[in-house]
Amino acid sequence: MILNVPNGLTLARVALIPVFLFFLYADGPLFGLIALGIFALAALTDAVDGYLARLRAETTPFGKFMDPIADKVLVMAALVSFVGFGNLPAIPVIVILAREFLVTGLRILAVGRGLGLGASPWGKAKTASHIVLVLVVLVERHFGLGTVSHPLKMAFLYLAVLLALVSGAEYFWRARSVFAER
Repeated sequence: MILNVPNGLTLARVALIPVFLFFLYADGPLFGLIALGIFALAALTDAVDGYLARLRAETTPFGKFMDPIADKVLVMAALVSFVGFGNLPAIPVIVILAREFLVTGLRILAVGRGLGLGASPWGKAKTASHIVLVLVVLVERHFGLGTVSHPLKMAFLYLAVLLALVSGAEYFWRARSVFAER
């Protein structure tokens, strides 16, 4: 059944993306805080939907497909926006984007070959690092972080890049049979 609470939370996360972007781009002192709150709420739905799906035995093919897509679109929308605002450099964000496209393509290829590539601990750590990075940038944009602002943001950015690369390599290692000659 597609319509269950975990899938509803995933769809709510997707619906929050344009709302988050509206407030991120809007001018006004409260809009940045609202964007931060919306992103935090959307990120929370990511943790809750998977937990509920497993707890209630409501894991569905739709959820397995849509949950990682919703995560990627939410985080990528924020990161690309931050590049446009000048909050983050482009090259590390491009590396993160490339990893997401490559792993998503790999997962599609693997499914076509009958191999499931579920989320790994490295992939979960990567997602968490991306969410924390976005939250750090949002906090910095709204509240400022003083002299630690730039080094802290860069530390989280490069941690996110490192985990993207490590988790991407791990996915390709697990799926290496996909590339074997048949």
